[in-house]
Parts: sequence; structure tokens; C-alpha cells
Amino acid sequence: MGLLDDGLKKNVLLGLAVGLGTSVVAPFVVPILTVTARAFFKATIKSGLLLYEKGKEIVAEAVELVEDTVAEAKAELEEAGKK
Repeated sequence: MGLLDDGLKKNVLLGLAVGLGTSVVAPFVVPILTVTARAFFKATIKSGLLLYEKGKEIVAEAVELVEDTVAEAKAELEEAGKK
């Protein structure tokens, strides 16, 4: 049982040390993490908006290409029907 008691005491002391260290360091680390996370989140949103706008442009160009091709095909069919 002595071995079990030593292990338990070490775990308790380790837990207390980690808790105390966290409570001392947290007031300094949390604001830095908050600012960093906010900057990262904002950059992610900006990237998403840019990708969305670029996607809209690409879709608009594709739609225009399809419409032009359909118009050309119709024109060719009408021309072939007149002959």
C-alpha cells in the first residue's frame, strides 16, 4: 500500500501544481489568445467572402459562355432551316 500512497500523493501534488500554475498564467495568456483567435477568425471570414465573390464571378462567366453557345447554336439551326 505504501507504493499506492506515494503515487497518489504525487498525483495530488502534480494536480495542485498544474492548477496553481494555470491560475497564475491564465490572466496573461487568455487575453493574448483571445486577440489571436479574433484575428484568425476575422481573417477566415475575409477569405470566405473573397472566395464567395470570386465564385460568383466564375459562375457568371460560365453562364454567359453557355448562353452565348446556346445563342450560336440556335442561330446555326435557324440558318440551316432557311437553306
